[in-house]
Amino acid sequence: MITITDISARIAGRLLIDHASVSLPAGTKAGLVGKNGAGKSTLFRIITGDLASESGSVSIPKNARIGQVAQEAPGTEDSLISIVLAADKERAALLAEAETATDPHRIAEIQTRLADIGAHSAEARAATILSGLGFDHEAQLRPASSFSGGWRMRVALASVLFAEPDLLLLDEPTNYLDLEGTLWLEDYVRRYPHTVIIISHDRDLLNTAVNGIIHLDQKKLTFYRGGYDSFERQKAENDELQMKAKAKNDAARKHLQSFIDRFRAKATKAKQAQSRIKALERMGTVAAVIEDHVHPITFPEPEKQPASPIVAISGGVVGYESGKPILKNLNLRIDNDDRIALLGSNGNGKSTFAKFISGRLEAQGGQLKTAPSLKIGFFAQHQLDDLMPNESPVAHVRRLMPLEPEAKVRARVAQMGLATEKMETAAKDLSGGEKARLLMGLAAFHAPNLLILDEPTNHLDIDSRKALIEALNDYEGAVILISHDRHLIEATVDRLWLVNNGTVTSFDGDMEEYGSLIIASGKKPAEKDKGDSAADTVNKAEQRKAAADRRASLAPLKKKINEVEALTKKLETLIQALDKELADPALYEKAPAKAAEKAKQRGEAAAKLSAAEEQWLELSTEYEEAMAS
Repeated sequence: MITITDISARIAGRLLIDHASVSLPAGTKAGLVGKNGAGKSTLFRIITGDLASESGSVSIPKNARIGQVAQEAPGTEDSLISIVLAADKERAALLAEAETATDPHRIAEIQTRLADIGAHSAEARAATILSGLGFDHEAQLRPASSFSGGWRMRVALASVLFAEPDLLLLDEPTNYLDLEGTLWLEDYVRRYPHTVIIISHDRDLLNTAVNGIIHLDQKKLTFYRGGYDSFERQKAENDELQMKAKAKNDAARKHLQSFIDRFRAKATKAKQAQSRIKALERMGTVAAVIEDHVHPITFPEPEKQPASPIVAISGGVVGYESGKPILKNLNLRIDNDDRIALLGSNGNGKSTFAKFISGRLEAQGGQLKTAPSLKIGFFAQHQLDDLMPNESPVAHVRRLMPLEPEAKVRARVAQMGLATEKMETAAKDLSGGEKARLLMGLAAFHAPNLLILDEPTNHLDIDSRKALIEALNDYEGAVILISHDRHLIEATVDRLWLVNNGTVTSFDGDMEEYGSLIIASGKKPAEKDKGDSAADTVNKAEQRKAAADRRASLAPLKKKINEVEALTKKLETLIQALDKELADPALYEKAPAKAAEKAKQRGEAAAKLSAAEEQWLELSTEYEEAMAS
């Protein structure tokens, strides 16, 4: 059990968390969500002890190990596999001691402990984790210094996963993963045997890998059972109830205040007026639901859409060095209404292909034909560094509209989804999400017919990602999308292309099938065993039958989960009803004994609800592990 009690924290004088509390049963997989800047990373620092809270406490079981991804990516000459193996401090220390120990009893103790912690299978486990994060056997033996910063961060992630701490804290782990790595991580977190808290804006990750959501909002922490979709639904229902309660509370206060205002000065009514004043003070107020407005994202519509195909490639070959092609045998076409997502592991050439289509790389062979007057907008994460650090968004846009009045320039900045107060802020002082919005707006400034987006979501929160989905679905041009956000892909594209084995081909399945392929086989698509289609069909039929049999065997457990879930809903409804009754001041005046009984009932219901929630989490974890096995 992890218990956070009444904690408060501020950064640079700004209060981020105010007397917030939450409890997590052991083994919980929880997503920590909230607006950018709400204080999620600050909460992690309080949990790890790197930051002292102003008030309250964090209670974690004695000797529990806390793990999080290191801030500094490893860049030594050590091999990746040795770096990951060294993350298990106890194993490394025992192995070192085993080399020099001479006492027979101590040697026996060391070997027993090594066996207990699975030390002899550790290398295989470390290799499996590195493989899941995109490192093949050859790469695992290379020094960390030979990899870029993004790949080194994967090694840092592999190290903390290998160490298997009792409390695993992950802060936006998918930002440096491709889609394949993200799918693998979803499955790994879901199976993880200990407690996990993960900060993420990846909706699919928060629906697939966790069984609870911690919402940091208005400086408070609230726990919701289930994944992100369930959280959204529950929060909407709670907000609606709160708005109704506030309306009722406001009406009652207005009625009492009216009586006080009319009769306070009358001697004959002074006593009643004083009584109403005390009742008004006891009543208190119900807080309003504060909705954070998310600025929409808008892409300008193409003035004229050319006839299809807008891009046609025949025998295309592309690379960065002559004679060393990255992609070849490209025979593809893009139509003016295409919505295409590029799949494939990082390093296979997705970004190379995007640069080729956009004209940033010349063909080394074959032909690439584009429609006359085709306009292409290109967004890539690395371009964030190309923004003028000391110039404001208005200055960036004014450069593209030198003759237009100030009002029009600001209107274009507003279309990018930047708030008025951010328009004159230097680019270096904008948040990552604000920079991404600005760069997307600049990429689409001239109303392109084809919009290419390479990992556009890394700095966007969930609501901003929703705004991006709406913008892409409203946009009338063609789209090529590279993203590790499966929800974004599923919501905006209708064709999938696989970049693998040095070429680009159409992938005929959907995202669910692609995800299952990655997780079930543990291989990249190109490594799938080549058999005839009949054998593939038989295998799929057997897999479906096995899945059906598994579901049938787990039906009693699923029934119990549904029963507990129904009980929790019943208890929540009862508590809400009791809260409404207990909020009526007249109850305490007219029937104090009844009020005491209601308060007692509420306490008993709250205790039952807490127990039911813990039971639900335990049963759900058991069910998920059984389904995954």
